[in-house]
Amino acid sequence: MNGDSFEVELPRGIALAWGVAVNPQRGPKRELSIEGIVDVAVTLADEGGLPAVSMSSVAATLGFTTMSLYRYVSAKDDLLLLMQESGTGLPPRRIAEADTWRDGLTAFAEETLATYLAHPWLLDMPIRGIPNTPNNLAWMDAGLAALRDTPLDWSSRVASVLLVTGQTRFQALIERGYADRSRETGVAPNDNDLADAHILGNLVTEDAFPQLFAALRSGVFSDEDNNPFTFGLGRALDGIERLIDNWHGSAPDPVGWEPPATDAFPRDEVVTRARQARREAEIRLRDAQRRETEVVKKARERQSRKHDADARAALKAAAKSI
Repeated sequence: MNGDSFEVELPRGIALAWGVAVNPQRGPKRELSIEGIVDVAVTLADEGGLPAVSMSSVAATLGFTTMSLYRYVSAKDDLLLLMQESGTGLPPRRIAEADTWRDGLTAFAEETLATYLAHPWLLDMPIRGIPNTPNNLAWMDAGLAALRDTPLDWSSRVASVLLVTGQTRFQALIERGYADRSRETGVAPNDNDLADAHILGNLVTEDAFPQLFAALRSGVFSDEDNNPFTFGLGRALDGIERLIDNWHGSAPDPVGWEPPATDAFPRDEVVTRARQARREAEIRLRDAQRRETEVVKKARERQSRKHDADARAALKAAAKSI
C-alpha cells in the first residue's frame, strides 16, 4: 500500500455487525428482525452445534418461510458471522479491573474459556483474518489493555495476547472433546481418564516407550489435581514476564495515533451516509461548543459588571453614612 489510499468494499455481514447496514422494512406484524433471527440461530447452535443451523431450520423455528429470512440476512455466511459476534459478547469488566497485567491476562484467559464452553460451536468458526467485528475487537482491546502499563511495543503486546488466546482455544477444544465423550458414554471425564490410563498401562511397555512408561508409572495421567492447561498458561505468562523484565526498548505512545489514509468502503452507500452524518454531527458539536463558550464568557462579563456595580453601590452607601 505504501501509504496510498485503497478501496475495500464493506461486506454486508460486517456492516450488519457494526449496525451500518440498512434493515429491510418489516411487515405489518413486525415479528421478524435480524436480532431475533440471530438469537434463534445461536440457540440452535448451543443445542446441536453448527450443523443444526441452516436458513431453513431458523425459519422453521421462527415460523416463517426461508425466503423471508433472506430479506434480513442475505447469506448463511453473514448469519454465521452475526452468530459469532453474538456468542462472543463483550469482555467482562474483571479483565480491565485486574490489579496487574498478569492478573489481567489470566482473567482474559479464564473469561475466554468460559465463552467457548458456553458456546462450543464458536470453536468451529473458521479464522480467516484479523477480527473485524465490534465484540471480537473489544476482546482484543481488553487483552491489550491488560498490557498497557508494560514497556512492550505494540507488536509484542499483540503477540502476547494471541499467545494467551491460542493456549485458551486449545484448552477449550480439549475440554469440549471430553464433554462430548462424557455425554455419549455417560461416564465422567475424570473416570474416562482413569480408564484410558489403565488401558495405556497394559499396552505401553518400558522397552518400547521408556519415557511414557515412566510417566504412566508416576500416575501423571490419573492425577485429578494435575492440570496441564494451568501449567501451560502459567509458563506462557512467565515468558511474557521475562520479556517485560528484560525489555530494553521504549513503549509506544498511543497519543496522536491516526489510521493510515484510506478510502475504505467508498462504494457502500450506507457507510458513506453514516460518515457524512458523523461529519455533520461533529460540525454541530463544534458549533454548540463555540456557542457555549460565548454564553459562558458573556455570563462572566455580566457577573463581573454586577460585582463592580454592587461594589460601587456599597461604597456610595458607606460614604453617605459617614
